[in-house]
Amino acid sequence: MLWFEIEEIMKEKGFTQYKLAKKAGVGTNTITYLKNGKIKKPSFELVCKIADALEVSLEDLRKEQSK
Repeated sequence: MLWFEIEEIMKEKGFTQYKLAKKAGVGTNTITYLKNGKIKKPSFELVCKIADALEVSLEDLRKEQSK
């Protein structure tokens, strides 16, 4: 699941959900919904914003899915 990879990167970089939301320019609810699985297929735009906020590539976020 995408969230597991995001969460791992967040831990490495010391990000909270709030910090990720602010840096990505999305609402904190969006991050919470993604974590809780309410957003099952996030938009490409959302994933790009999260990748940019975490300063990682889209490939880095795909690691878990490709295993």
